Formats: sequence, C-alpha cells, structure tokens
Amino acid sequence: MGWRYGRWVVDHPLPLGAKERPEVGGPVRAGDPLATGSLLGSPIRVDGARRLGVEPGDIDRVARVSVGADVVRGTVLARTGRRFARAVTAPVDGRLVHRSHEGDFYVAPITGSWTVRASMDGTVTRSDDAMVSVEGSAWSLGGVAAYGPNAFGELALGVDAPSDALSPARVDVRMHGKILVGGARIAAEAITRAHACDVAGLVAGAAPAGGLRVVYGDDVTASGSATIEDRPTVLCLIGFGSGPLPNEIYRPFVSFNGRRAAINVASARLFVFAPEALLDGALDAPALVLAGDFGGVRALEGPTSLTGVTRFASDAYCEGLATKDGVVPIPNVLPYDAPR
Repeated sequence: MGWRYGRWVVDHPLPLGAKERPEVGGPVRAGDPLATGSLLGSPIRVDGARRLGVEPGDIDRVARVSVGADVVRGTVLARTGRRFARAVTAPVDGRLVHRSHEGDFYVAPITGSWTVRASMDGTVTRSDDAMVSVEGSAWSLGGVAAYGPNAFGELALGVDAPSDALSPARVDVRMHGKILVGGARIAAEAITRAHACDVAGLVAGAAPAGGLRVVYGDDVTASGSATIEDRPTVLCLIGFGSGPLPNEIYRPFVSFNGRRAAINVASARLFVFAPEALLDGALDAPALVLAGDFGGVRALEGPTSLTGVTRFASDAYCEGLATKDGVVPIPNVLPYDAPR
C-alpha cells in the first residue's frame, strides 16, 4: 500500500515539563502549537532545613514557593522567624524542580523553550503530560525514517522526474515555508541549504547516511530521530543511499503540488490535506528490492519469476527471484509498507 486516504490518529509525544496543552475535543490545524515548555539545565542544590534551623519534616510549613513554580534570582524559597528572620533564596533564574526529604531545595536554570506543533488537521482525542493525539482525515504516505521536528507547509516539486536527485541549486528562498519533494536522493548540501533558506521540510526516496551524520550528528540512526531543536526536517520514503521513487508514489505528488501538507516525524509519515476525490482511490506501490551493489533500494518493476534455491556471490544459498536486473534473494524483497 502506498498513498491512502483515511482517518488517522496522529500522536505527538511531549518532552518533560509541558506547561500548556489543548483540551480534549478542541479543534486544531496543522502547524498550531499543541504544547509549550521550558528546557532546564542541571539543578542547583540549595541548603534548606539546615540553614533555616528547622527539622526536615517542617520545611513544608516554612516554604514560600511550591515545586514546579518559576522563580527569579533572589526569590525567597523558605523563611522562618520575624524579628531575626532566616531565609533561603533562589541562586538563579529558573524553576524549583524538587524538594528533598532532607529539606533541601533544587533550582534548575531555564536554558530555552520548546514548542510541539500539530501535524494533522482535526480534533484532539488525548491530552496529557506524555502525549497529545489528534484525529483527522487526510491523504497519507508512510516512509522508512524521518529526522528533525514536525514540519508543515505547502508541497512543492523540486525535481522533474522521480529518478532525479534534489540539486542544491533548486533550493532557494522562494521555497521558504514549503515542503520540498525530491526524487531519488537528497544530498547533505541540499539539506543544509534548505535549512538556511527556511524550507519547512524535505521529502525524497532516500538520503545518504554520511550526509545525515553531517547534519544530525554521529549518533543518528536508521530508525529516525524526532527532535524539538531547530534542525532540518527530512523524510526518507524508501531507504538510504539512493531510492528512485516508483511512479505510483511520485505521480500523486504532481497532483498535490501546492496543497497543504505536514510531516509527522515520530511516525515517519507525510499527510496531505486534499479532497479524497483528487485521486482515484488508494494507489498500491510496488514491492522494493535492495540494489545489487547494496547502495540503495529500488522499486521491483517488470516481470519476475522464482528461481528456487540459488547460490549468490556472498556464498549464501536461499530462494531467488529473477528480475529484469538479475536474480535477487527473496529476503531482499519487501512490500512497500513492510517494516525495514
């Protein structure tokens, strides 16, 4: 299965410390902020009970600030006495994140803020500290991995054919705020240039693993990486290296050109908000096969036939499948939507 129109429930995992969330049943639109919060640094311990001269069990009685509250430097956290008062104050601007059983306070500095935005038009069906889920209808296409934050914007074609690679020359400021559709491959130069031009996201058959490490760091994995940082958003539809898009996948992009869309990184899925009647039903994508040089994945097209147990160049014996490009191992052939 490739493109499919349906009703989807899209989950948006939240980092710790969400301060604002929508109510269940409320309407949202792709791009709307679902939750906001603060990024906290390492907590600083502040002596409490010992400095105030009280028992740890009495610290709640003299505390002036509740756990979870934002404070500024000098805010009184706890105080005892009147004439000869003793007080404990916040050493930095931040948030009171913990009060220990020993009567000490822990204040974490606020180093930044984060916002999680919706990647679906619809209705909120779940809203708690862990996740916000939105249910809505859209055309959808699943990919193998996605990187960066959720993205939303108008779809724009960046190639002339499904086998073309997205050239950095096709990426400029005119693509500001759009989701750019590539072909078989996105180079690292195109990813960084798109980010500099404030392109909302990139979609293509594949991206080179080395290029992904350059952009996202050495700890990037093939399973994708959802982040809240200011990073480029990339959706790989087929695999890594090079992956020419099958016509059944590419042709709808031509029809969807200029339509609103969103990339949900957690599920590695593209949503396009277009009428169901725009395409003639769901479009089945062909199976995928690992290229003979192991440098990418391609669509399995043309006539095929089973060859039985075959010996391959790696001295492995398994069932083979004869294709127009030669015999390939059956385990190297997967349906488009199969986990890979």
